[in-house]
Amino acid sequence: MWQSSGKYTARVDQLQEIAPVIIDMGCFDRVETNGGAFEQVQLLYGQNPAFTEPLHKAGIQTHMLDRGLNALRMYPCPVDVRKLMYKVKHAQGVDITRIFDGLNDANNIIPSIKYAIEGGMIPQASLCITYSPIHTVEYYTKLAEKLIEAGAQEICLKDMAGIGRPWSIGQIIAGIKKNHPNIVIQYHGHSGPGFSVASMLEAAKAGVDVLDVAMEPLSWGKIHPDVITIRAMLKDAGFQVKDINMKAYMEARALTQKFIDDFLGYFIEPTNHHLTSLLVGCGLPGGMMGSMMADLKGVHPAVNMYLRNNGKPEVSLDDLVVKLFEEVEFVWPKVGYPPLVTPFSQYVKNIALMNIMAEAQGKPRYSLLTDKSIWGMILGKSGKLPGPVAPEIKELAEKQGFEFFEGDVQALYPDDMDEYRKEMKENGWEFGPDDEELFELAMHPTQYRDYKSGAAEKRFKTDLEAARAKAGAPIVVERPVVERPAFDIEKYTEEHPNAQPIQTPAAGVLTWTVDPAGESVPPAIGTKIEEGKPACWVQAYYGVEECKALKSGRIVSINAKQGEKVVKGQIVGFIE
Repeated sequence: MWQSSGKYTARVDQLQEIAPVIIDMGCFDRVETNGGAFEQVQLLYGQNPAFTEPLHKAGIQTHMLDRGLNALRMYPCPVDVRKLMYKVKHAQGVDITRIFDGLNDANNIIPSIKYAIEGGMIPQASLCITYSPIHTVEYYTKLAEKLIEAGAQEICLKDMAGIGRPWSIGQIIAGIKKNHPNIVIQYHGHSGPGFSVASMLEAAKAGVDVLDVAMEPLSWGKIHPDVITIRAMLKDAGFQVKDINMKAYMEARALTQKFIDDFLGYFIEPTNHHLTSLLVGCGLPGGMMGSMMADLKGVHPAVNMYLRNNGKPEVSLDDLVVKLFEEVEFVWPKVGYPPLVTPFSQYVKNIALMNIMAEAQGKPRYSLLTDKSIWGMILGKSGKLPGPVAPEIKELAEKQGFEFFEGDVQALYPDDMDEYRKEMKENGWEFGPDDEELFELAMHPTQYRDYKSGAAEKRFKTDLEAARAKAGAPIVVERPVVERPAFDIEKYTEEHPNAQPIQTPAAGVLTWTVDPAGESVPPAIGTKIEEGKPACWVQAYYGVEECKALKSGRIVSINAKQGEKVVKGQIVGFIE
């Protein structure tokens, strides 16, 4: 629930506090205990993530998210890192690995099925559910057949945006059960566009074995339906369902609210509690609504600045949300219908966002498309796209000298564990039980290094202080906080119409110039910058991106601090 709710997940101590209460509820056979966001967020707190033991001892199966080729991160993993993941997770007490590929490319899933079995885990192969002329009932039943033949012991219908139509969901499950009556099938459907309850009933009628649900105060909205509602519906329809210990449910509900009140609620987007039919068309998943709204809030002033400078009417944030949804719906088929799940939902959303920025500047669509990871998806370096790439995208790739890739994607990412072993030894870091510390470094290099140095925890505390201050809550500080007035972009651009913004090309951590002592500091006001040269850098999840100057001149304003988290398209300074 937390991964779909907001920016952060609960801390390990909070999860350990609620675990016995979840057990006492008595209605759960399985609990999802970790995934990509969970791992990285725990490192931000200064904790190496491990949360399975109490549930595992109680006989509740624990399962995890697994992005196949990408494992627990947003970009591809070498084979040796993928294999180590199952060894580590099995030792930590995780039973089931839910393997999916954002493109539904079986070639990216099948190796993980083999690695999971070798590591002692149950491989649950997933079908990423979406709705398009390509993604039909026949398409999914054929994909399931291929995965079962490759050794998948379970199948999951991962309806990450909740846009799978209920009848089709039932037909897919019935088709799989017809040929494989004993295969365990699990349905995971978010509530966003409102189909989820009907989809769960159709899934149950078709023979599904497990349904993913949530609990208040985080159920519904962009998350999952509440366990109470789904249990009542299924019992009325004649299905065998376990009773809920309502005293324990209310205690779990109260604990969750306590965690929200403690700090997690500062990072939960209020609209995440809402259902919206707008998701039926664009198909964006509930799990990325928080990051999407953060992106839109970051670029909103820049969009209005460009519109104003071009004599066009400004837009409200609500208008921008609708515009983004419409642009996603337009762009999606152009880039081959990748199912809108991490990381490809973010890629398609970012293309749409860049197109909106380009339009505001009077530029053509795709003119701001420079992201290496997005081009990797388009060119086939993440796997085979479900549909063809549009001619205009192919033409753009050709103009930029890009080549489409049709070989073995895994071969592009050679083994690199020896380098991480070397780094651990040089730093005097312990490999940890069952190599779990080594695994965290290899899986999340930037986050792990920041975890070990304390930079991650420091950044989190700064983020929390700022959020509490914004909400008017008391600030608990361990060091002085330097207050500075908010930067008014609209006022600045009105006073300096010739100023050219320095905008971030990706989300991440901002880095300015590095001084001789190795410290990163903002350049002085008046510093000369040449067109095409980097004014600053952003440490994104996949590497470093340059923020290039769009014109030569002098820096006249700095309005983002070193080490500050920035969103894609954010204005961090001006050149004139």
